[in-house]
Order: sequence, then C-alpha cells, then structure tokens
Amino acid sequence: MAVEEEGLRVFQSVRIKIGEAKNLPSYPGPTKMRDCYCTVNLDQEEVFRTKIVEKSLCPFYGEDFYCEIPRSFRHLSFYIFDRDVFRRDSIIGKVAIRKEDLQKYHNRDTWFQLQHVDADSEVQGKVHLELRLSEVITDTGAVCHKLAARILECQGLPIVNGQCDPYATVTLAGPFRSEAKKTKVKKKTNNPQFDEVFYFEVTRPCSYSRKSHFDFEEEDVDKLEIRVDLWNASNLKFGDEFLGELRIPLKVLQQSSCYDAWYFLQPRDNGKNPKPDDLGSLRLNVVYTEDHVFSSDYYSPLRDLLLKSADVEPVSASAAHILGEVCREKQEAAVPLVRLLLHYGRVVPFISAIASAEVKRTQDSNTIFRGNSLASKCIDETMKLAGMHYLQVTLKPAIEEICQSHRPCEIDPVKLKDGENLENNMENLRQYVDRIFTVITKSGVSCPTVMCDIFFSLREAAAKRFQDDLDVRYTAVSSFIFLRFFAPAILSPNLFQLTPHHTDPQTSRTLTLISKTIQTLGSLSKSKSASFKESYMATFYEFFNEQKYADAVKNFLDLISSSGRRDPRSIEQPILLKEGFMIKRAQGRKRFGMKNFKKRWFRLTNHEFTYQKSKGDPPLCCIPIENILAVERLEEESFRMKNMFQVIQPERALYIQANNCVEARDWIDVLTKVSQRNQQRLSVYHPSAYLNGHWLCCRASSDTATGCSPCTSGLPANIQLDIDGDRETERIYSLFSSYMGKLEKMQEACGSKSVYDGPEQEEYSTFLIDDPQETYKMLKQVIATVVALEQEHAQHRRDKFKKTRYGSQEHPIGDKSFQNYIRQQSEVSTHSM
Repeated sequence: MAVEEEGLRVFQSVRIKIGEAKNLPSYPGPTKMRDCYCTVNLDQEEVFRTKIVEKSLCPFYGEDFYCEIPRSFRHLSFYIFDRDVFRRDSIIGKVAIRKEDLQKYHNRDTWFQLQHVDADSEVQGKVHLELRLSEVITDTGAVCHKLAARILECQGLPIVNGQCDPYATVTLAGPFRSEAKKTKVKKKTNNPQFDEVFYFEVTRPCSYSRKSHFDFEEEDVDKLEIRVDLWNASNLKFGDEFLGELRIPLKVLQQSSCYDAWYFLQPRDNGKNPKPDDLGSLRLNVVYTEDHVFSSDYYSPLRDLLLKSADVEPVSASAAHILGEVCREKQEAAVPLVRLLLHYGRVVPFISAIASAEVKRTQDSNTIFRGNSLASKCIDETMKLAGMHYLQVTLKPAIEEICQSHRPCEIDPVKLKDGENLENNMENLRQYVDRIFTVITKSGVSCPTVMCDIFFSLREAAAKRFQDDLDVRYTAVSSFIFLRFFAPAILSPNLFQLTPHHTDPQTSRTLTLISKTIQTLGSLSKSKSASFKESYMATFYEFFNEQKYADAVKNFLDLISSSGRRDPRSIEQPILLKEGFMIKRAQGRKRFGMKNFKKRWFRLTNHEFTYQKSKGDPPLCCIPIENILAVERLEEESFRMKNMFQVIQPERALYIQANNCVEARDWIDVLTKVSQRNQQRLSVYHPSAYLNGHWLCCRASSDTATGCSPCTSGLPANIQLDIDGDRETERIYSLFSSYMGKLEKMQEACGSKSVYDGPEQEEYSTFLIDDPQETYKMLKQVIATVVALEQEHAQHRRDKFKKTRYGSQEHPIGDKSFQNYIRQQSEVSTHSM
C-alpha cells in the first residue's frame, strides 16, 4: 500500500531473518530451561510470531518474515517471550530499532542486546498541543502571565489488553510547584479528540512598567515545564496504564508566545536506572526498503533497456545480465528483475537466453544448474511467484492430513521414542511419501504455463548441449521442480502458505523425511542409496527402488516440459487463496436482534468468500466472488476498532476486523484482486458504517444511498501476479545506484579486455564479459539513465526538505527534532521582526 507524497508514491517493506537468541536468563526452577518464541512488532503491534523453541536458553529460530508496511511507525521491535501454559506469557526482553537507524544494520547479521521492558518505556502515538503565553492585566492594573495549554487530539495510541479509554493530565511543574489538570476520558478509541483548554498562572502580578511584556522572572520560568501524560482508564485493581508523556520547557515560549505543534509521545523519565542484568542477545538480519516511485514516464529509458535484454547478443551484454554481475548476491538482482519481466511478459525469453548461455559454459552434465547463477535464481523467483497457487492445489490437502493425523514416522533407531515400533513408523512414512509423490506426478496439467515454457527451454538447451546423456533433459528440469520447488515447500509449508502456523516438532521431522525422499525420487540419480548420508534413509529408500517410480517421474517431467502440453479441457479447481480467524459484525440479515461482533474462521477461494464458527465447520455465510462489489477500509470511528474493512455486497456490507494492520492489508488486497473483474464493481462507497439510521460519513439517511467517496484504484485482475512495474524499475535503479562503483569497474574491465585481449587482471576476473565492446556500450547507457534518475531523486529531496515543517502532523517533534523545531521557530520569529 503506497503513500502519496508530492507527486510520487512511497512504499515501505521489511524482510527479516530471525536467527537465534543466546544466553537468555535461566528459569527460576529446577529445569532452568525456557520455552521461548520471538515476535516482530511495528511499534507495539504484533505482526509476526515465530515457532516456540522448547527447553533452551539459546533457542535457534531460523525464520524469515517479509511484509509490506501499510502505515507509519517509529520502531521495529522484537520481543522474546517465555511461554507459560498456566499464566500469561512473560516478556524476557526486547530489541527496539528506530526507523531512522534501520539502514545502519541493512542486510547484515547483527547481534542485539536484549533490553528490559517495563510499562514506562512502552509508548507509541503522538499528541497535538497548543501553548499560548499571554499577559493579563488585573483589575488593580498589575500584570501577570498566564499559560493556556490546549490539548486537541492524539493519534496512534496503543491498545492495552484489548481496549483503549484514554485521558490526559496536563501539569505545570517546577522545583517548588506542581499544578495538574485532567481531561475527560474518551471511550474505546486510540485516536481521541479532546480539544480541552487548561489555564495556569505562570508569574505573580507585577508592575506594568516593564519595557517588554515578556520580561518576567527568568530564573523562575527557566525551571518550569509543561508535562502532558496520557493514560488508559482501567477497571483493573492495578490502576490506570501509562501510555506516554511529553515534556516541554516553558522557556521555549521566549521565542514565540504561541506554539502549536504535534509531538511524539516519549517514555516516562522516572529516575530509575535500567537493571544491569544481562538478558542475553538476539541475532537479526533486517532489510528495510523505502521505495520512492515517480510516474511511469520517468522510468521509460531504464525500463526499455531492461525489457530488451533477451534480444541482446550476447545476453551477457544486456542490462539485466549486467545487474546480476554487479550485485553482491544474484538473488538481490533476480527478485525485481523477474517481477518486472513477468509484468511485461518478457521473463520466458530472458530466462531462456541466460539459461542457454549457462548450459553452453557447463562442462559436465552432472553439474548442470547446480550453482547459484543468475539463471537459477531467476527461475527460483519465477516459480515462487507463478507457482504458489499450484502448490496450494497440489500439496495443501496432503500436508493438512499429515498435520492432523500426527502419526509417528521416526525411522532413525537412535531417535525412537519409548513404545514406538520401527516397522510401523516406516510404513506410516511410506504411505505419506506415496501420497505426496502421487499428487505431484499427477499434477502436470495444473503446472502454470510460464513455468512449463521455461522448463521446455531448459530441456531443449540441455539436450542439445549434452547429446550423449539421455537423462539430462530430465535432470535439467527436475533440479528445479523437485529440488527447488516441491522439496522446500514440503520441508517448510508455512513459508509457502500451506499451513497457517509452524508445524510441531514431530510433524516437522516427518516432513523433513518426506522432503528428503521426494527430492531423491525426483533427481533420477544413478545411485539412489548413495544419495543419503544416513544409513536409515538408504534402508527406507529400498521401498522405492521399483521402476514405476522412475517412470512416473519421467512422465511428469515430459508433460510439464513439452511444448503445447496444456489440456484445454482442464477443469478449473477452486484455489484456496487465504484463510484465518477474524472478527465480523452481524450483517443485519435479521430485521431485529443485536448486531454484535463474533470471531469466525474466514476462507477465500477464487470462487467464494465464506466464514464458519471454526475451521472445518459448515459455512455460516457464503458470498460468491461475483457478488463482491468493493473491498475498502472502514474508518476507525465507525465502531472505535482498529484494522477494520468492509466487503460490500448488493444488499449490505460485511464489516470485518483483522488481527493487525499487515493482515488487514493482505485481506483487502487479495479480496480486491480476486473480484476485480466483476462487472458491477462500485466506483464510490461509504468509508464509515451505517448506524442509528444514517451513514456516519455523509449523514445520508437511506441505507441504499450512493457512496460519498471514490473507491480505491483497481488492481490487476491476475491474482497470481500483482506487480507494480514502476516500483520494480525503481528498485532496479536503486541497485544500480548503490553499485555504481562496480559498474564503473566493469567499464574498466571492458576496456582492459578489449585493448589487451590477454589474461584478465585479478580485480576484473569476477565479471563475465563475452563481448567487451557491446558490454561497454550497454554500461554507458545504464550509467546515463541511473544518473538521470538520481538527479530527479535529489531534486525531490531538496524540494521536500524545503517544505518540511517540524511539528506538523506529518513530522511530529521527537527527541532529535525538538532542537530543530526550536531553531526553526527562532528563524521564523527573526525574519518576521
């Protein structure tokens, strides 16, 4: 979800690798061990949770998480929790990285010390405050100074224990005085509108003979401050919860008698020093990306160079191939390249070209596509994008059965549990492998066309290069479809949306054994038993030494890699797109009765959107996709609930609350994509709910009144490939820009190779240059387009800086910006005098 900003769109995303924790404090019990998990939070809103690692003080997680960030945030935080089955899980410690510091740790494995967590430090949100210092003449002619503190509103306050009933206290405090006043409590909102004014007497009445009406007692006023504290009114016996505070020294009003600004709430300074105990550390790799995307015409020169890459001779002199050469990791280049080329229908010819070139350089058929080349990474990325629904249709039912039946499958004699039988376990595992092997080898007709076209080109290139090896046409394809597609999905189903959560340790072990076996079955290697390091796996594999398994693999590979293999009569199956628990409001299908909120299991396929009480129950409501007229966010004020959206139907709207902002965005996106081609889609809608006989947004009384706001812009109807071409081109520009030094070094390498045509210098040996002159020409064009885009970005940054006003709603005053704000206000006051 992009934020519009002065003629461009801004996208935020984060990719996180949660490695491991070490040296956590021991549990104060006989076992000393803990059962820990880690959460990822935007400020205090949890958006991801790892599996629980049991009985360890050095838990290894090894989990990846990616999300588009749909809102502004101040901190990216990580909390380590200790699970307690009898009480609320306890927090061991946290890592909080400020947004402006994320680039310091960009794509680097970093150990962070865990910090203590207490209520005084857990704050978020901002407050709008107006301060006005005025001179008052009393009835006797004496002069005194009074302060008016107007607290207008707050935004983004945290929700505590499922609710937020905030109020504020405003205090004028000094060494010898403290005067506090309190606002009204605002119920069920974390964006309260207060708009209350409080008056404080700053100085005692004095003579009205002063030259300056602000020439009051400096030594007194310099020590005074206004403090605003936000609280959540709680019914619990422990008292109200602290939400954050703001402290402003009164001396800032010497620059101007009126300050009107937004401020970030800060942790409470309670004078306590943090505990010195060592809470351990957490290893993280964080990649935060902020894409500033211009309109499409800005990217035309660079985009044209990239899209022509498949036609360049040799392909190593193309812009896309050059990107792979200069990036530190091929994966870094492959992700935006594949997305851009898929969007414009050019991915198959480009991959065919670079794969053919790689095959020509390969000397041994046994090592074909074994390295992490640009071709391999691009094929991997294409399978991830185009093949996700193929995995859902093929593997999801079998994976769900394995998770639910929970049959023991351990075949390592050393790891057998008491009471388990090795032969029974082998039989359980054999049945599981047979089931998954069968669904895979029978699924050829469902394989996405773009994958089949790529496999066809791989097969042809390999067979032409190694004509004496009759199996290479199979192994060239199986090395991708089995080794890099099906096997990883079986091993980690949650990463491919095949399971909603991490599997338990026993199921995870079962899936590991299945994945190893499927990988070996698909490899068609000459010596099957030698494929396993473990003797027990070699023994188990004897079950599958029959020729029928090899024949089934070859038939499957033939089908997915043959030109024109698609069966036009193939029946479209319902594809499960997303499912999970959310909270819905009663739709009002009954004329009378309470329209309350209930937790339900929602399920979306490409045919219908349903919900039921629990997973597996009969649907309570079924909405055909063609009946979805719009999917839009619902303003929080409607029900004073966050992360709500509405699914608009011909007769009514279904109001739904997601668990967090990331999940809400995901549901809105996928529902919008799958219903995009509906002929009756709305162009306008009501952003608020219909309550008490009228729409809250426009006050219209009829529940069938035409909407008052335009619907958000449409998305591509292809639910598999929702790609923003301009955003991907911007990402490629960013990569070229960050590796400008290597581009220039590659130019030098072209010159050296072209002039001397001898042994390459060592510093140039990392570049693949087949034609120095053509490569040099392309490098010159790439550098020119990158420099032009950099100039546009630099101009935008200068324009934005000129327009930035500290203290505005978009740029609230924080710790670091407070002095900037004072300086800015001083300059304004100076110029106005």
